[in-house]
Amino acid sequence: MAMNRIQFQQGLSLPQFIELYGTEEKCESSLEKARWPDGFRCPRCHAQEHGLIHGRRHKRYQCRSCRHQATLTAGTIMEATKLPLTTWFLAFYLVGQAKTGISSLALMRHLGVNYRTAWLVHNKIMQAMSEREEAYLLRGKVQIDDAYLGGERCGGKPGRGSENKVPIVAAVSVNEAGCPVHVKLSTVPTFSFAAIADWAQDSLAIGCHVISDGLACFRAVTEIGCFHQPVVVNGRHPNELSEFRWINTILSNLKTSFSGTFHAFRFDKYANRYLGAFNYRFNRRFNLEVITERVVHAICCCTARPEHLLRSAEFAT
Repeated sequence: MAMNRIQFQQGLSLPQFIELYGTEEKCESSLEKARWPDGFRCPRCHAQEHGLIHGRRHKRYQCRSCRHQATLTAGTIMEATKLPLTTWFLAFYLVGQAKTGISSLALMRHLGVNYRTAWLVHNKIMQAMSEREEAYLLRGKVQIDDAYLGGERCGGKPGRGSENKVPIVAAVSVNEAGCPVHVKLSTVPTFSFAAIADWAQDSLAIGCHVISDGLACFRAVTEIGCFHQPVVVNGRHPNELSEFRWINTILSNLKTSFSGTFHAFRFDKYANRYLGAFNYRFNRRFNLEVITERVVHAICCCTARPEHLLRSAEFAT
């Protein structure tokens, strides 16, 4: 069997990471470059002329036009952080590089912080990843399938009626050679025509060729101008259906990843954040060497998310 070059790529080793981001100054320089690639811009008036104020944990920029003061982390998801930048960058590296994800408990041990801090850092990073993924649309030939995530709760309803089970739509675009390019895993309220039409509006580009197992609600993709090709399954094993090879593989990898890494989290509340992180890593798997750098860019594009918002249903779903 030929070697899968994507699976066996070198990526960014830990010694290389330490060389690039091992000091507070190196992390500060990288964050500054990611946030202001053309030099400092005042968040208030957008002027470039500024002075520097030293003596605090992070250097402070003062606009010479409006006198507004800003730090590298202000206005980002790291706003008001008390953690060193080296701790944040190590978290970027660990969350970004982990193919199957990393639990907040494992992150706590790696970073040397308490569990609450590790949970916050983890969920802030995943929130930034999820928001970056929302902008992408699947194009070309797309395989889609329905699934449920989450286990039954003790004393709760069994089967699909469980309070912790959430319906998701899994979709993957494939290239001319039939290889996966981009994946989109999202929760939906239910498998209804209206819910799938809303999902298609947010996830598919007009003109996609969508292949499904014939579930009636998937016809809704035609509402946004996509071509729908239902494939009759008739009880055949998934391995016998070449049309769904990659979507079945991705769903299998997702469930294996979640069951092996996360032993207790609320699918009904936080599923989209964890799915967004899975999407982010999968869609950037072609160049693992720069994934930490790309996580830094995602962090800079995501505005502040305090704890009460991260734990609320508004941002958790």
